[in-house]
Amino acid sequence: MNRGQSFLLLLMGSVALLTLFVILPFVEYVIASAILAFILYPFHRRLTRWLRKRVSKRFGQMLSAMTLIFSAIVAVILPLAYISWVFVRDLTAIAAGETGIDIAAIEAEIAALTGQDPEVGDLLQTAGELLVQTLFGGFSGVLNTAIRVSVGLSLALFLVYYTLIDGPAFVEWIRATSPLPSDVTADLVDRVNVMTRGVVIGHISVALLQALVAGLGLWVVGIPNVVFWTFVMAVLALLPLIGAFFVWGPAAAYLVIIDQVTAGVFLAVYGVAVIAMVDNYARPLVIDQQAHLNPAIILLGVFGGIYSVGFTGLFVGPIVIGVLAATLETFREDYDAI
Repeated sequence: MNRGQSFLLLLMGSVALLTLFVILPFVEYVIASAILAFILYPFHRRLTRWLRKRVSKRFGQMLSAMTLIFSAIVAVILPLAYISWVFVRDLTAIAAGETGIDIAAIEAEIAALTGQDPEVGDLLQTAGELLVQTLFGGFSGVLNTAIRVSVGLSLALFLVYYTLIDGPAFVEWIRATSPLPSDVTADLVDRVNVMTRGVVIGHISVALLQALVAGLGLWVVGIPNVVFWTFVMAVLALLPLIGAFFVWGPAAAYLVIIDQVTAGVFLAVYGVAVIAMVDNYARPLVIDQQAHLNPAIILLGVFGGIYSVGFTGLFVGPIVIGVLAATLETFREDYDAI
């Protein structure tokens, strides 16, 4: 390597670090926009192909991208914004000691069974304060987070638009400039594609479906703060078999404790017959056809992602680990034997 090449590599590294420093405050939205564009691209390709018969190619791409972004806003972002607002409202209420749960009945039942005098209300309040501190940096950080999220979502939508239009050209540029052999590069790109699709469409979509089904059951029997507990189940449902049970199981017991036996039994039967079936049948059907990644690794990525970059870490964390797994698998198959 001559001096010119060394200087160029040094310059590239320095500019890359400066670029990372510039985008770091919104890096989660940059990654989230890439994920959303990745999900929307198959629809974009089909819609562009249909529009190309009626308008020019470039205008068809622009019209398709704008249509899909508007659809994503209506179908995903607006509902997600509402759910996030309700989640933050309920979480701050729990952190302030306002759970909406009959704490006295729970404490009396535990005292009757164990002879101890538990402080369930204080325990829930402490857990709420810890979550607020972890996710938003305390109560004072909630407003700052809301402002940053608004700016970040606007940026993400612009990035989705240009990623849909120019994304294929960027992937081809990566293939062309990769120092790896062309067959290894193609193999790596394919593995990352399958792994990312498996994580997003497999683990996460099944967990969200299970959480929505479970949340519907909680809403029917009248459990307070349903949106908050549904969000909690969406995270826990990434742990197969028993994830969502950590919420709907105690909820059923709580209903029995406060003398709503019929509602409690209904929720327990609904949990075993419906909620658990979503996990038992949907998860293998979807995930086994996409990517093989241990659920424990997915759960680690979810919690680590949320802790590191906030709400979007729910998706970012598992995908980062999935890409690492795809890279290691490519190295093992293409270079380990060398």
